[in-house]
Amino acid sequence: MAGKHFKYVIVGGGVAAGYAAREFAKQGVKPGELAIISKEAVAPYERPALSKAYLFPEAPARLPGFHVCVGSGGERLLPEWYSEKGIELILGTEVVKADLASKTLTSAAGAAFNYDTLLIATGSSVIRLTDFGVQGADAKNIFYLRDIDDANKLVEAIKTKKDGKVVIVGGGYIGLELGAVMKINNLDVSMVYPEPWCMPRLFTAGIAAFYEGYYANKGIQIIKGTVAVGFESNAEGEVKAVKLKDGRVLDADIVVVGVGGRPLTTLFKGQVEEEKGGIKTDGFFRTSVPDVYALGDVATFPLKLFNEIRRVEHVDHARKSAEQAVKAIKASEEGKAIDEYDYLPYFYSRSFNLSWQFYGDNVGDTVLFGDNDPASPKPKFGTYWIKDGKVVGVFLEGGTPDENQAIAKVAKLQPSVENVDELSKEGLTFALKI
Repeated sequence: MAGKHFKYVIVGGGVAAGYAAREFAKQGVKPGELAIISKEAVAPYERPALSKAYLFPEAPARLPGFHVCVGSGGERLLPEWYSEKGIELILGTEVVKADLASKTLTSAAGAAFNYDTLLIATGSSVIRLTDFGVQGADAKNIFYLRDIDDANKLVEAIKTKKDGKVVIVGGGYIGLELGAVMKINNLDVSMVYPEPWCMPRLFTAGIAAFYEGYYANKGIQIIKGTVAVGFESNAEGEVKAVKLKDGRVLDADIVVVGVGGRPLTTLFKGQVEEEKGGIKTDGFFRTSVPDVYALGDVATFPLKLFNEIRRVEHVDHARKSAEQAVKAIKASEEGKAIDEYDYLPYFYSRSFNLSWQFYGDNVGDTVLFGDNDPASPKPKFGTYWIKDGKVVGVFLEGGTPDENQAIAKVAKLQPSVENVDELSKEGLTFALKI
C-alpha cells in the first residue's frame, strides 16, 4: 500500500525527537521533508519534569510550559513551531512494524510511512512487576512513571488519597525523586529496595548514607535489602498492602514502582546490529543499516573519553546525540566532515532542597570530601573517583554553577593525583584550581 513519503522520519516523540527537530530546522530542513511519529498525543517535552515539578502540590509544571527545548535553556518548541517549520507531527500514532529493507514503517491503524533516512528515537519502556508475575501487581493504584499520561494518573491519585500511605518500590533515580515529591505532597512515604544502599549504580556507600539520612530526617521510612513479592487489594481492586520478601507487610494507598527501563528496540530486532542491549552505532549515530540512525537511550555508541562502547540512559545524552546525528546527516549530504561524538557522561538530580551533579566515570578508588552531615543546614560535599592515578569522575552535592563547571572540567581533563590523603583535605579546592 502506498504510504506517505518523507525525506526524514523520526520514530519516537521524546526528548531526542524534539532536539533533533530543532537541529534539522537550524540546518535548513525544507517544509514537508521531516516527520515525527509519536505514540504520545503531545509534542515532545522535557521528560525529567514528570518526576519533579509536575507533581508539586503548589504551582505545578504543566504543558505547554516544559515542551523541548527549555530543559537546556533553549526556545520552547510549541506545537505551532513544528507547523511553522513545515515539520509534520504525527501524534497518537504507534508504529508496530518497521521494514528497514523497504524503508517503510507501519502504524497500528495500518498507515504506511516511507522515508529516505530514519532516526530511531524510541527511548525506553519501564520494567513492570507484572512482567515477572508478581502476585497482585495488576491492582489499581500501582503506578509507573514514563510519560505524561502516567504522571496525570499519579496526580489524580495524590488528590484522592490525601494524607495516605505511599510505598515506593526501587531506590534509583525515580524512587528518590518520587519519594521526595510524595513527601512534599504530605503523604506518608516508605521506600523499599533490595540493594545495600540507594542509587547503587552511581553512588558510593558514603554518598548514599547522606541521602538516606536526609530522607529519614524528612520522615521517609527506608527499607533496604528486601523486595516486594506481592500486593493485597481491597474489594474495589485497589492496592492496600505491599508484601515484602522479609515477611513484613506495609499498608499502601498508592504504590509507585521505579525499577528501571529497557531500551525499545523490538521493532528493529534482527534487522540491525545490537550491542549491550542497544542498537550499535558509530560516533555519528549511524547504525549497521545505511540511512538509519539511533539516538538517546537506544544507542550503544563509542564513548571516546573512555575508549569503550556504552549505552547511556540520560536526558543530557538524548539531547546531544540527537543534535550530533542530525549534524552528521546534513554533513554527509553536503560532502562535509564533522567530528565524532565526544561525550562527557553527565548525570544530575534534584529533590527537596538538594541538587547534585556527576561527571565522568564512577570507577576506581574514591575520596569523599566536604560536609555530608544529613542534618547540616547547608550540606555540601562530593567524591572523586581515581583510576590509574588520575581523577576520572566527580560528584558534587550543593554546587554553584561555577563549581559544577569546575568538576566537569576535571572529569574531562582527568588530572593526575599524587596524594589521595591530600586530595581529601583539599576537597573542592582541587577542582577549582584546575
